[in-house]
Amino acid sequence: MAIELRRARFDEAKDLTELSLRSKRSNGYDDVFMAACQEELTVTPEKMTAGEYWLAEDDGLLGCVCLLADVAASSGEVHAFFVDPIHQRRGVGRLLWQCLVEQAKIKGLTRLDLDADPEAVPFYQAMGFSIAGQSPSGSVPGRTLPKMEIVLE
Repeated sequence: MAIELRRARFDEAKDLTELSLRSKRSNGYDDVFMAACQEELTVTPEKMTAGEYWLAEDDGLLGCVCLLADVAASSGEVHAFFVDPIHQRRGVGRLLWQCLVEQAKIKGLTRLDLDADPEAVPFYQAMGFSIAGQSPSGSVPGRTLPKMEIVLE
């Protein structure tokens, strides 16, 4: 598998949304939960302008990541990080992570934060993140998510 990493295009927003929803659902969530997440997981040209979406592809879309950078504060947020379920545990996430770190360092960022799906915490910990607290879910009232952070070296 020859994986290419590149910046996502606006015309790929629908494909990125579908990938995000498939990936999220693979964590065992039901239709009610997924409906609640629909708006938050929908990728739009506006979201693609606010943050940098990068994707991994070979013959098709394998995964994506989005970085929201606050250059003035030297920090950023991992706004989205999804790998197609049929390509999970094949190194796609690590490649996307390397791309994200490279882009963050180009921007002079020294810290990254994210609100993690509980099922993804082990992956993020393997990438060097630590749990720093809890954040309210952007989709499900009353639900909290692990707030994670990493200092980039």
